[in-house]
Amino acid sequence: MKILVNDGIEPIGKKLLEEAGFEVDMNKIEQSDLMTRLNEYDAICVRSATKVRKDLIDVCPNLKAIGRGGVGLDNIDVEHAGSKGIAVINTPAASSRSVGELAMAHMLTLARFLHQSNREMPANGDTKFNDLKKAYAKGYELEGKTLGIIGLGRIGQETARTALGMGMTILAYDPYVDEATVSVGHVSLGFKHTIRTVPMQELLSGSDFISLHIPSVDKPVLGREEFSSMKDGVFVVNCSRGGTIDEDALIEALNSGKVAGAGLDVFENEPTPRKDLLSHPKVSLTPHIGASTEEAQNKIGEELAQRMIAALRGN
Repeated sequence: MKILVNDGIEPIGKKLLEEAGFEVDMNKIEQSDLMTRLNEYDAICVRSATKVRKDLIDVCPNLKAIGRGGVGLDNIDVEHAGSKGIAVINTPAASSRSVGELAMAHMLTLARFLHQSNREMPANGDTKFNDLKKAYAKGYELEGKTLGIIGLGRIGQETARTALGMGMTILAYDPYVDEATVSVGHVSLGFKHTIRTVPMQELLSGSDFISLHIPSVDKPVLGREEFSSMKDGVFVVNCSRGGTIDEDALIEALNSGKVAGAGLDVFENEPTPRKDLLSHPKVSLTPHIGASTEEAQNKIGEELAQRMIAALRGN
């Protein structure tokens, strides 16, 4: 069987596929050419760049599996593929730790004004050092603060693990999860903690920091009404998906001081986020790199290959 790996895969993934007897083509085919080329293959592996929509699926009767290196399946018409008997797989576990750590990095950045310091020091650090020292002297320790986690799946749980290690209290909301037990520190220590979910309103009103870890949604989970229910001076972090926060409402909340700062890894209009959000002084920014660590990429390649092998062998 031939597998088209259109958006790349780590060497461990390619090695596993080839050792299993599959022919792996790493030569990218442009989206516009897939309609005439994809039917040459039995399976395709993608990341976020390549789209596998209904019209493409319909002209590829040979297609047996679609693999997505990552968690979200926004770029694949999953239900239509399933109706054609095509297996759709992803790698839900591989990047959880990396995303959780990035969310924590944004929290630490916001609490100690690192985003603002890193903008100001190169320009004014040599002439206004004492002014900057005074401006950024009122930071916060995370220990003792309450973190509200919206979405207590794998990534939400990893974020909770990291926060618990920092001494934070956890409030979690998830309509599909009643409780989750997570390890704190290295698993060899044997420390565990059970998190029980609470109503959304309790999370919104009781959290000093709020972090989103949910899939794509039809409408924002955090909008004007939700921001109005939060504590004054709350910090909001989004390392999930663009569109889960109403960006107009977020900017209003930042400008009014309701939200003291926001850490954003994802945006509504990727890859061209709105400029007023990118330039806002209260926003810590990263370009959708939640899963972009060496460790996560290796785990994604390995998990994607293993699940693709199982799907094509009918296991």
